[in-house]
Amino acid sequence: MSKKITTLHHPHKIWSMMAWNFHLPWLFSILLFSISSASSDSVPDFLQCLSNHSLPSYPISEAIYTPQNSSFSDVHQSYIRNLRFMTSDTPKPLLIVAAMHETHVQATVICAKNHRVEIRIRSSGHDYEGLSYVSSLPFLILDMFNLREISIDVANETAWVQAGATTGEIYYRIAEKSNIHGFPAGVCTTLGAGGHFSGGGYGTMMRKYGLSVDNIVDAQLVDVKGRILDRESMGEDLFWAIRGGGGGSFGVILAWKISLVRVPETVTVFKVERTLEEGATEIVSQWQEVAADLDDDLFIRLGLSAGDKNRGNKSGKTIKASFIALFLGQTDRLLSLMNESFPTLKLQRSNCVEMRWVDSLLFWLDIPIGTPVEVLLDRIPKGKIYLKRKSDYVKKPIPVEGLEGIWRVMMELGEVGMAWNPYGGRMNEIPESATPFPHRAGNIFKIQYSANWVEDGINVTNRYLSLTRELHKAMTPFVSSSPREAFLNYRDIDIGNSTKDGGFAEAAVYGEEYFKDNFERLVRIKTLVDPDNFFVNEQSIPPLPSN
Repeated sequence: MSKKITTLHHPHKIWSMMAWNFHLPWLFSILLFSISSASSDSVPDFLQCLSNHSLPSYPISEAIYTPQNSSFSDVHQSYIRNLRFMTSDTPKPLLIVAAMHETHVQATVICAKNHRVEIRIRSSGHDYEGLSYVSSLPFLILDMFNLREISIDVANETAWVQAGATTGEIYYRIAEKSNIHGFPAGVCTTLGAGGHFSGGGYGTMMRKYGLSVDNIVDAQLVDVKGRILDRESMGEDLFWAIRGGGGGSFGVILAWKISLVRVPETVTVFKVERTLEEGATEIVSQWQEVAADLDDDLFIRLGLSAGDKNRGNKSGKTIKASFIALFLGQTDRLLSLMNESFPTLKLQRSNCVEMRWVDSLLFWLDIPIGTPVEVLLDRIPKGKIYLKRKSDYVKKPIPVEGLEGIWRVMMELGEVGMAWNPYGGRMNEIPESATPFPHRAGNIFKIQYSANWVEDGINVTNRYLSLTRELHKAMTPFVSSSPREAFLNYRDIDIGNSTKDGGFAEAAVYGEEYFKDNFERLVRIKTLVDPDNFFVNEQSIPPLPSN
């Protein structure tokens, strides 16, 4: 992709110019009411402002969805991944601008700022707390799903990817060009590049190559003035801030230039499960001791869940420990490493499967081996659920008696699981201040707490939220403190939130957990590039007061 961005158009043109003109008075009346409530100044026609700032060859009318349009609900709900934010009580946007060209993004920013309408920027809707598509104030959604072009340059081992491209699409397009290249990002293949990368970007190759943000060399962003900036024109401070500090606090990410990484033609995966009755406690204990010190080519995630024993005549609860791995190499070398460094797992050749790197992505999604990789192009998850996520960081192994206490809590709660993701390797080599993402050396693993449910109702939701918080509280003695660190991409409103005018003190509560000492630098950069705090959400970076 050249510096000039081109776009993929949505297959359905939702409005003709006649429909645009017909709905203009209705939409203006809603916008005028909400805008006038925020400002007593006389306001030009918001929609005319959008039209004035779009090119005749790319009319913005074709990108606008309003509640009167028959496609509005489908577009609104297609990129909501958490059913907690798809209820009748969830605030809905005044309109959605599903940008089809870079000028649509520029126009939306300029006009929303001029008319004091809040915008929420959505790449694929994976924000766990819905902050990319929900607000308590009158708002519009700037949807990026149409901007998903991917341009691979194998010769220079780079690629330009637009913000609306999913990780699955990126992996697929890389594999189309090369069997020996990949990119370190999440195992979920419906993540949007705009949000996923700007929050850090975490995946199974992070021990070898670091995070997504550690492999970004350029970017294009629309700033608060509606200008399109690249790394050179935005400057190193802003380029630093958007790589882990959350792009939605500083502007609208249009595209990233990423460095491709080398992968072998053959990788190996395995999944081994053990219960308490099969020695899981001893195996987990050793995993803690070795997972961050294993060969950089090996990533072993530990999944923990409570369930029924269901073995013979035994009854009661147990804990299942699932060891899921990617090894950047072949089985023989993997077995040698495992026998030497992690013998308690007793990994067998029959547990291991060799495949291409791109096929290993399907393995992590529990998709049957042999499924065509075109499934990576599916942008919408097969099913939607209610969910809650939280995170923690662990800096020293939890003793056996501590593990046994955790098992008791998990079996009592029953419906909240954890994923323990190992650190070490390349993550230990990158300084905390290299990007806003500070969770580097000193951590042996990161925890994701996970509760999923399908039942409707506020009482059911509150029950699962409470269960997740109880397990998080029970882990307090074993995780980081002062601050209790958290991962921005595992958004968690429990750790704090702020209002548009709340300022530094409110934001520092969550800012220090997400960013540690990098929070203050982020605030200084925000003050320079967006002093009026136009790009805002409940966990965004605030500017310093004007005085």
